[in-house]
Parts: sequence; structure tokens; C-alpha cells
Amino acid sequence: MFIETETTPNPATLKFLPGREVMAAGTREFTTPEDASASPLAEALFDLGDVTGVFFGQSFVSVTAAPGVEWPGLKPQVVSILLDHFVSEAPLFAGGDASGFSVPAEDEEDFGDDPADADIVAQIRELIETRVRPAVANDGGDIVYRGFREGVVFLTMQGACSGCPSSTATLKHGIESLLKHYVPEVTEVRAA
Repeated sequence: MFIETETTPNPATLKFLPGREVMAAGTREFTTPEDASASPLAEALFDLGDVTGVFFGQSFVSVTAAPGVEWPGLKPQVVSILLDHFVSEAPLFAGGDASGFSVPAEDEEDFGDDPADADIVAQIRELIETRVRPAVANDGGDIVYRGFREGVVFLTMQGACSGCPSSTATLKHGIESLLKHYVPEVTEVRAA
């Protein structure tokens, strides 16, 4: 088995491609060792001590290194853990199958939607699903719709995109421009 690696726009995060499905549906992000206890793979990566984030996408695993940690030293350790996991065909999650959902951080507010905006929200969600999420996944992350209120779309970046130096530019110049073009009611996009 061979695991490819790709850089991401976030210099602290690498994207690892095992050449097989990681998650059948959905995504899952781990930002603390406590969160990682739900997945033996995420837990093993956090146990390295130099990892501050793990993100599972459909065909990749993104790993974020702690501040000051250099990838040349960490990368072989991460690849070794990934190889052991995928070769042994170990389950991705402890206990039941938690693969089909994404869990937002507890401190994230849900901005909700006004029922009168249902058509606008449907357009926004479709654009995010068909145009934005695939592009963000290519960079080792994901984006979660959090709400639409008074012309403002609220989104949360995950994986390699969370904390990425270019995430603000991605939101403002990429996603905001796209949504404003196709949905004139959108006036702004903000990180939630």
C-alpha cells in the first residue's frame, strides 16, 4: 500500500491519501485528544504529541501539526500510523459506526434560518454542496453551512481550512463572490 501526501494552503496541515475510502459519507473533525477517543486512528495520531488536528474526508485524512513542529520529522510517523491502520483494515471509529456525520464544535453557534428565506437558503446550500465543498475538499478540508440571516451567510471551515492563513481570502474573495453572483440576496459571508 502506498499513501500519497499533498500540501494544503495551510502550511501546518498535510493531506494524506490512502488510495481507498476513508469515510463512506460525511466528514469528521477532531480538534482535541478527548474528541479523538471516538476513533482509534485519530487517537493514535494525537498520541504522537505533535498533532493538533485530524480531519477525515471521503478519500483523505488531513493532519495538522502543532506550532513549531516541522513536517519532515512528523510525516514518517503519521504515514506509519496510517499504513498500519489501513493495512489492518481496523475500524475507523470505536464502537458503532459514526462515519456518516460531521460534529461541529460545542461552542459553535447555529445562526438559524428565517423560514421566509427557504428558497434563498436552498440555493445557498446547493451552491455550497456542488461548487464549494468539492474545492475545499481538494485542499484537505470542509465547509459547514451554519445559517443565513439578513443577507449574511455564516460558514465554518474545518480540517486544513480551519486556521489556514488563506481561509479569510477563500471566504471573502472566493465563496462570497460566488454566492453573491448566483444569489443576489447574499451581501456577505462570515466565518462562524
